[in-house]
Amino acid sequence: MSKCSMGLLALSSLFLSGAAIAQEKIKVGVTATLEGTYTVLGEDGMRGHQTALNVLGKKIGDKELEFIVASTDATPDSAVRAVRKLIEQDKVQILLSPLSGDEGIAVKNFAKTHPELTFINAASGAQETTYVDPAPNFFRYNMDGAQWQVGLGKYAYEDKKYRKIATVGEDYSFIYTQVFGLVLEFCGMGGQVTNRQWVPLGTKDFASVIAALPDDVDAIYLGLGGADAVNFLNQYQQAGGKAHLMGGSIMIDQTILSSKGNAKNALIGTIAASGQADTWEDPGWQKFVKAYQDAFPPNKRFPSPSLLATNYYDSTMALILALRQVNGDLSNNQAKFKEALAKIELDAPNGKIKLDSNRQAIGTNFVTEVVDDGKGALFSKVVKVIPNVNQTLGYDPAVFSKIGLPSRTVPECKKY
Repeated sequence: MSKCSMGLLALSSLFLSGAAIAQEKIKVGVTATLEGTYTVLGEDGMRGHQTALNVLGKKIGDKELEFIVASTDATPDSAVRAVRKLIEQDKVQILLSPLSGDEGIAVKNFAKTHPELTFINAASGAQETTYVDPAPNFFRYNMDGAQWQVGLGKYAYEDKKYRKIATVGEDYSFIYTQVFGLVLEFCGMGGQVTNRQWVPLGTKDFASVIAALPDDVDAIYLGLGGADAVNFLNQYQQAGGKAHLMGGSIMIDQTILSSKGNAKNALIGTIAASGQADTWEDPGWQKFVKAYQDAFPPNKRFPSPSLLATNYYDSTMALILALRQVNGDLSNNQAKFKEALAKIELDAPNGKIKLDSNRQAIGTNFVTEVVDDGKGALFSKVVKVIPNVNQTLGYDPAVFSKIGLPSRTVPECKKY
């Protein structure tokens, strides 16, 4: 063989080697609400995602994960646009998406048009996403909004002796699901929900809402998040509001408890429920909190991970562990990977997580109360830990299916 031929062969081998190396990347698209009302939630979701990568690494056998991030604004259209761009332009093979409730329903439906790919929910919590006509290639490792309210209605009725409450919530699927869970339990105990108010995402003026709050209730439940929650608290304080408060999962989250100003102090003593609690003493939780804190400067993070950070961490954890189980094999429309995702049980920071037949999380819930740590920082303190919460909330599936899907008026305030 001539020196020229040998040189060409060597050069060809080098190019082929480079191509092989390039092919060893597994491309994952990630979306988060990095604009709009829920920007602060999206930012902390991405911190949770990065914390998972710091802890678990990005190597899958001889392959390496490559992540491409796209921004959304909590609307269904923005989520579908972002996911479509990640698939069609960036050529991702796996999606970690989305964050918000209406986005989740839209992305679940979009997933059905790409059965060859795998979609792992990042944090969205509308019930309908996995309960109604689920997509076989969509997996959710966080509980839905109703599951996240388990224990709150009972605690409010039995321990706080609340008998009548009113609710204020953002007018979309996730908060419908949160109120659904609260009303089922509280009214099932004998309580009354006498007034339900709904506000658009991005509401800035809450004057009419505050003025319409009834005086003859024991507490007001707030299903708000992000800028909406902060705006409400500021205006409620200015109006001289003094009612006992109850909180949805993203109302008593560090995204609100760490917000600037004094209005958040109105939340001290607020009872709530969520898929996590800041003060949980479980070693796995404490290890996660430290990893999150160590990953970012104090002025670039919250004192403790938000629910969004935890959800993104858990979803990223599921993705990496399942890929390692199959050594990164994405052949045959990712069949082995999807099977591994369906069967995997996570020993997650916020408790054990497994999936049901709809690929929906069964997990641990926490009843909490907001406390001041004595240094001006607010945290959610554990009141009760409830394991193995499923999507039908302990109801017989046939009974649960007759209640109807969460909406402005469903469920009725009665015992089912």
